[in-house]
Amino acid sequence: MNPFDQAYHSLCEEVLKIGNQRDDRTATGTISKFGHQLRFDLSKGFPLLTTKKVSFKLIATELIWFIRGDTNLRYLLKYNNNIWNEWAFEKYVQSSDYHGPDMTNFGHRVQRDSEFAKIYQQEMNNFKHQILNDDAFMEKHGDLGNVYGKQWRDWIGADGQHYDQLKTVIEQIKTQPNSRRHIVSAWNPSEIETMALPPCHTLFQFYVENNRLSCQLYQRSADIFLGVPFNIASYSLLTHLIAKECQLEVGEFVHTFGDAHIYSNHIEAIQTQLERTSYAPPQLKINSDCSIFDIEYEDLEIVNYQSHPAIKAPIAV
Repeated sequence: MNPFDQAYHSLCEEVLKIGNQRDDRTATGTISKFGHQLRFDLSKGFPLLTTKKVSFKLIATELIWFIRGDTNLRYLLKYNNNIWNEWAFEKYVQSSDYHGPDMTNFGHRVQRDSEFAKIYQQEMNNFKHQILNDDAFMEKHGDLGNVYGKQWRDWIGADGQHYDQLKTVIEQIKTQPNSRRHIVSAWNPSEIETMALPPCHTLFQFYVENNRLSCQLYQRSADIFLGVPFNIASYSLLTHLIAKECQLEVGEFVHTFGDAHIYSNHIEAIQTQLERTSYAPPQLKINSDCSIFDIEYEDLEIVNYQSHPAIKAPIAV
């Protein structure tokens, strides 16, 4: 088992073994553990899990979306990235502009009613088409509120001033590498109610030692099966991009969890994954010398990625 898959599997196994049964906001139910930490040495390869296929394209385009300070679905949908659709769609179907079939509690109904699932998919397809092709509709219904990208690039403080946290932390790393203040926070209490989904990965900090850049993420809420493999790869990619921007090598990605949970309808999928052995980890190539703020998905490449097939599981909305 390669060390990246092994670390992730150990988290899954521990939560299954000692986790607490808990109710949750989505009414799905979870097995949960509070407090856990994983460490990934990024000099040993790129931590894209191999015991199930994980889409680097979805991870990279979402991260670029954050880096650009974007909060609208259109950029993601141009890359057929659908991971934020449900939250924007839920807001749309609850608005006075929606006049289609009843979509109440669609997340649960899709799993239980195949006929409803077909109707839902048609409505979702219509929604995506309008986001991509109708500017007015996109502006009104494609925006997810003041989510990650907004907080990273345009935090508004109590003084009314605007702060570009990401640009500032990069400058600090370059000019004051030993500082203990290389921090970016997405948790803005005054704007939580404006967000389609309050930030799960809330705060990250960088650390420079021996010309190597490390990153530690604090994640308040972690969907272990669907979310965590993406989060591991996303913040590892961010560490690579900022290290390159600052002319540093990569060090560790340290992933610290608050509520780490497995949804009750993901247990079978997790168990399937735990039965698999791993392949060697892939490598990341950044094929551009442009700034992190100008990076395109096409500039990034994952080399020698071999994995087991993907495992599907429903998302809890």
